[in-house]
Amino acid sequence: MPTSPLIPRGRRRAAPAPFAHEAPADQLHLLRRATWGPTPDSLAEVARLGTAAWLDRQLDPAALDDGAVDAFAGRMRFYGRSAQDLWAGGYAATEWNAMFETGRLTLARQIWSTRQLFEVVVDVWNNVLHVTNPSSEVWASRQDYDRNVVRRHALGTFGDMLVASARHPAMLTYLDNASSTAARPNENYGRELLELHTLGVESGYSEADVKGSARLLTGLTVGRDGGGVYEAGRHDGGGRTVYGFTVPPHSAADGDGWIDAYLRWLAVHPVTARRLCGKLATRFVSDTPPAALLDAMARTWVQTGGQVVPVLRTMFDSPHFWASAGQKVRTPQEDYVATLRTLGTGMETGGVGGITKIYWHVLDQGHAPMAWPAPNGYPDVAAAWTSPSGTLARWNRHMDFAAGWYPPELRFTPALQLLASIPPTFGGLVDALGVRITGSRLTADEKAGLLLYAGRSEGSPCSAGDRWVRDNLRYLVALTLDTPSFTIR
Repeated sequence: MPTSPLIPRGRRRAAPAPFAHEAPADQLHLLRRATWGPTPDSLAEVARLGTAAWLDRQLDPAALDDGAVDAFAGRMRFYGRSAQDLWAGGYAATEWNAMFETGRLTLARQIWSTRQLFEVVVDVWNNVLHVTNPSSEVWASRQDYDRNVVRRHALGTFGDMLVASARHPAMLTYLDNASSTAARPNENYGRELLELHTLGVESGYSEADVKGSARLLTGLTVGRDGGGVYEAGRHDGGGRTVYGFTVPPHSAADGDGWIDAYLRWLAVHPVTARRLCGKLATRFVSDTPPAALLDAMARTWVQTGGQVVPVLRTMFDSPHFWASAGQKVRTPQEDYVATLRTLGTGMETGGVGGITKIYWHVLDQGHAPMAWPAPNGYPDVAAAWTSPSGTLARWNRHMDFAAGWYPPELRFTPALQLLASIPPTFGGLVDALGVRITGSRLTADEKAGLLLYAGRSEGSPCSAGDRWVRDNLRYLVALTLDTPSFTIR
């Protein structure tokens, strides 16, 4: 298969040491964290390959055939076009369509892509180097930022991604560096580079560091063609020290090189390493990842110059990862995606009407891809997403999806076809649904609740010809999706 220009080839280990984590519960845990939700096919794949080999495949996404999703991306009119191309055509020809397509295609990839770990890591970096999508000032550039910044470098080197972000018209516009000059520096990007993209506010940088950062970054702006450029005449060539990075007085022509050196220095700083490893570990391990894990990941970050794949391997090789089952819960967007994945929902055969409706649903819940309005990106801790109204909205969508009601453009699997056969008792039916939908049997309390809804006991007879089963199995499926067991990441 040809290598996608947006996905770097991963570095395979010649002879990976076998994991001691091959129990079904371990495999389920891995898929809950390293994908957007387990499916019967993915569970069978990891059981066949083993966890180490499965991770090797996922960390080399360019080698995975993702032709169906690539073809789906071809239905998007604007997503594949450059910032300069859309800028030249003017706002009226594009409006917010490229941004909406970026969000919809992101959802489609999360649901149907074979490159699941890649899609999870892309989501992490989209929240670190966040540019709100949609937002009016990036109408021509946000889709290009998705392709050529985050996706191109997601499993590469963080320094390359940070430099690409700093020089991209989406970031330059979003955080106002496009208007920053030596005479009138704008501190917005210089500050957020330190606070959100690298060191973190807890690092103790000073206000003088912020001002020095902003002045050093002058010259990076958006050209007349809508692309990111360096204009020497806008650069402040004064000497300064920013959090230990010293730059001497220099010519405006040399400013571009000093900016690059500054960004790459920040990218591999030990403080940056520990903070961004915390972002990765919060996604994959727990809301409060252990200090020992962060220390190990940060060492790998510094030793490899910020290479993402070795850092992920350090995390997945750690006992802290394997001991963290049950310590993360799904976000609203993740719940929608995981539901469609576990139900075996098929991609629409033509158009984009179905994924568009899914997009509006997650946008209404405040969690459409990349739509967080502030520059700090979405939170990824349980407390941020726990609310009665949010839970009710998820339950309503579970019913829509389980019954195949909405959106009609998607290809839903009928409830009676989710199981290879209907067990002979209602207790067996609830057990089978638990395994099919959540990956494992439900808890005793969850099982009792579903049997209470069905008005049946554990041993009550059951069959595919049972009228109750024919008429109500979809509701039992929805209730299985509503259980706490399904909320576990």
